[in-house]
Amino acid sequence: MFKGLSNLASLMANAGELKAKAAEVKDRIAAVRVEGSSGGGMVKVDASGDHRILSITIEETLLVSNDKEMLEDLILAATNQALDLAKKAAASEMTELAGGLGIPGLEDAISKFGASDSPM
Repeated sequence: MFKGLSNLASLMANAGELKAKAAEVKDRIAAVRVEGSSGGGMVKVDASGDHRILSITIEETLLVSNDKEMLEDLILAATNQALDLAKKAAASEMTELAGGLGIPGLEDAISKFGASDSPM
């Protein structure tokens, strides 16, 4: 019990540093760029680490085919892949922050967040 209080007191003493690190990690996550693709690269979706879709690129041949359902499926697959990669990249950045905080179990909890297959 007292060890937990000691950790809490340490966190309170370093609150300013923690806030600065959290802001830095937020900026680093937003700067991360990932790409999801499907259909052998015929559809590409670029996303940021903070889960913003930045661009979608579709090869001309898919537009000419007039196969709406296939195009929708390819866009969906590429988008989901990009968001999954963004989630993993964000978790990696947060794990790096957690390692420097010295909070028992926090790094492990964050790494499990990034390894999850379920949507956020």
